[in-house]
Amino acid sequence: KVYLPHFYGKNNVKEYLYWEMKVEQLFACHKVSEEKKVLMATSGFQGNAIYWFTSLEREKRFRDDPLIQYSNEFRSTLRRRHIPSHYGRALLNKLQKLQQRSLSVEEYIQTMKLYMMRVGIREEERTTIARFQSGLNLEIRDKFKLLPYRDLNELVQLWIRVEQRIKRKASHKKEPFTFFHPKNLKEEDYFSKSHTKREPSIKKRKEPKRDTNVGEE
Repeated sequence: KVYLPHFYGKNNVKEYLYWEMKVEQLFACHKVSEEKKVLMATSGFQGNAIYWFTSLEREKRFRDDPLIQYSNEFRSTLRRRHIPSHYGRALLNKLQKLQQRSLSVEEYIQTMKLYMMRVGIREEERTTIARFQSGLNLEIRDKFKLLPYRDLNELVQLWIRVEQRIKRKASHKKEPFTFFHPKNLKEEDYFSKSHTKREPSIKKRKEPKRDTNVGEE
């Protein structure tokens, strides 16, 4: 049996998109057939969601329109209700302007994939690779331009290793090894501490002992 997460139909785009992603993941994992997807998904509706969907089905029956039977139509209907048109445009604009900046390579690619999923972009992998590379920081992008890779996943793993190498080198530069030399000391420190010249100690001359018996008879 497949246990689907509840959906309450609130006006929260992120909440809806997460629910949609989770449901599709469970359907794929359990190999749910197409004719069962709509019925199973709506079984998890609660509150506003179930009122809305029941009202939608009644209206379709009243107009003698076919009920929603396929997951593509079901998803499109839900998206029209829960995702405003300006949301997609704003998110697409964010995607087009996305740069790595202070993000790690892993955070950057995950953000890019999240935006693409929410906007609903489906493109060839080479286009996604070009999008990914164009937003990388120059210090990483210009480091290894000609390294070979087979797909996007391999490319991402490659750039993660490159980033880690750059960070290691930067950390070594922050803590350089300094060889001790008197020139590294200030003049006053040099003469006031261990390098101060010590005056040789003068040993007292021992006087010979006098013979107290001399001259006594």
